Amino acid sequence: MLTLEDAHRISLAARRAAAENNWNVVIAVVDDGGHLISLERMDGTQKGSVRVAEQKARTAILYKRPSKAFEDMVLKGRPVMMTMPDVICLEGGVPLIRDGVHVGAIGVSGVKSSEDGIVAAAGAAALGA
Repeated sequence: MLTLEDAHRISLAARRAAAENNWNVVIAVVDDGGHLISLERMDGTQKGSVRVAEQKARTAILYKRPSKAFEDMVLKGRPVMMTMPDVICLEGGVPLIRDGVHVGAIGVSGVKSSEDGIVAAAGAAALGA
């Protein structure tokens, strides 16, 4: 189970990684059903990134893989992946795994998708810390 305390620790690590790079992002943490536990929108981040961050997190947990996997499939010529339910084909969603069990996910949006992925990875790493 992913606790609120876990979600805050994950968000803090992600926020620090974003701040170190002067990136304004939205950080969404969801539970194992894809339901929002926490959401942070850094000052100056476009409001549209709220929904994108949430969807990146949902994609990562519902399909138990980083959202980048879907982006890569589209870039390799499989645009049909964009029609999958509850999938956003952009990097920045990372599953959260504890003791081999998928307990939730983090989604980040606000900068280039590769940069969102860096921030999300930093947040995900905090779960094991």
